[in-house]
Amino acid sequence: MTEFAKVGTGQIHLLILGTILMIVVPLVIAIIWTKKKKEKFTTVLVGAATFLLFAIILEKPIQNALVFPTQMGLADHAISHFINARPILWAFVVGLFPGVFEETGRLVAYKTVLKKRKNRETSISHGIGHGGFEVMFVLGVTYATYIAYALMINTGTFGAVVEQVKAQAPEQAQAVTALASQIAAFSFADLGVAIVERICAVMFHIGASILVFYACKDKKKFWLYPLAILLHTAMDFIAGLTLAGVWDPPTWVLEVIVGIVGVFTFCGAFFLLYKKDVKEKAII
Repeated sequence: MTEFAKVGTGQIHLLILGTILMIVVPLVIAIIWTKKKKEKFTTVLVGAATFLLFAIILEKPIQNALVFPTQMGLADHAISHFINARPILWAFVVGLFPGVFEETGRLVAYKTVLKKRKNRETSISHGIGHGGFEVMFVLGVTYATYIAYALMINTGTFGAVVEQVKAQAPEQAQAVTALASQIAAFSFADLGVAIVERICAVMFHIGASILVFYACKDKKKFWLYPLAILLHTAMDFIAGLTLAGVWDPPTWVLEVIVGIVGVFTFCGAFFLLYKKDVKEKAII
């Protein structure tokens, strides 16, 4: 059985801090925003539900069945072979799915459960819920899992997990083994980069929520909905290129590019749409 280096107390404490930050901070921001603007907290919850339904429940299984069928216990098929044989197409598809599903999720939310909430603050409330829940799901849960793995590594039981993965999914064994080294080397810099990355991601989600909100509010601005899809796809396509091995920039370069897209989307939507809007009294 493979032996792994012990995870230091400092790394475990950083992971605990990261877990707390990624779960508590989004909640605090949502509470402060809704209290200050007298917004209904249910709008934030709808934003969270939008991410859960359209990104996790709908998007991922469909994407995996199309691109990664073996991960779902399915046999490879002609479409997956075609996509996986073309790295640039692979990166595009991986970026397109979040763009289409998440932005359509916002559209559906505004057209249904939020259709009577016409005040401009609704857009930001929804974006905070969507982006905040993603932070909790992507990093809060991940860091909590890392803490469990760290304890298993230190007690010598993580090797059994690796052996089980080797038996059930051999193609994932190397990634799980590398994860142990990643956890042991987790640093304050890693946490700092993750925080900055999530701030930019939340800014993007708020910006995209504003775009789709005004696409629903004004028929003449419906083009903002496909624009949101395009921006979302572009951001994830860039990341997909690195995962596909097409492009191998330094990590900081990728983070800067993704950050620029997030900040650009937020600032454009906030200053060109939200700030220019006349505040209306919420119907509900």
